[in-house]
Amino acid sequence: MVSRLPELAKHSDHALVVGDLNVGHTELDIRNWKGNVKRAGFLPEERAYFDRFFGEEIGWKDVHRGLAGNVDGPYTWWSQRGQAFDNDTGWRIDYHMATPALAAAAVSAVVDRAPSWDTRFSDHAPLVVDYRL
Repeated sequence: MVSRLPELAKHSDHALVVGDLNVGHTELDIRNWKGNVKRAGFLPEERAYFDRFFGEEIGWKDVHRGLAGNVDGPYTWWSQRGQAFDNDTGWRIDYHMATPALAAAAVSAVVDRAPSWDTRFSDHAPLVVDYRL
């Protein structure tokens, strides 16, 4: 990622990488972050790696976080255990990572969360972002 993201940006101002990256980047991205600091998906070295993507070194943007602001979540994954979905005890681990020019064209982001646990088709909910170019 550290080599590929700059390469993509070199060829286009409008590059996008999407998907389940399995890392909650900040404390806002995991409901119970304190209990997960030593677990895969929220390890300090994983989060530092994401800092490189979204910081000055690489300069890509976390589109969903940019649109949602400095709030908990919105989460895109919930454990199948307990009542994580019903209690919205989730992780924000699905991303739209964009070059700055494309991120600036993002106008809305929605987590297409099922209305109830029994109507889910996955432990993830789709992250839908609209871009206006």
